[in-house]
Amino acid sequence: MARTKNKAAAARAQQQQAQRSGDDAPNPVWFKPVMFGFMLIGLAWIIVFYLSQGLLPVAALGSWNILVGFGIAFIGFLMTTRWR
Repeated sequence: MARTKNKAAAARAQQQQAQRSGDDAPNPVWFKPVMFGFMLIGLAWIIVFYLSQGLLPVAALGSWNILVGFGIAFIGFLMTTRWR
């Protein structure tokens, strides 16, 4: 009787582990801060560009700074599709 309970418990534990190892597994702890970090850095990049009248963050890029800011923020938005 005891062996049956141990085998059943081991089978349940193994099944739960198999479920978590696939696509349904939760994200690592670092995922959410990195995701929001990309979105905020992209927003800050664009705000700094406008407030400095094109002198910052990278003056040589000129108006391409807007695209860089949106690109950084877009990476964060793409990460939201993988957030669980």
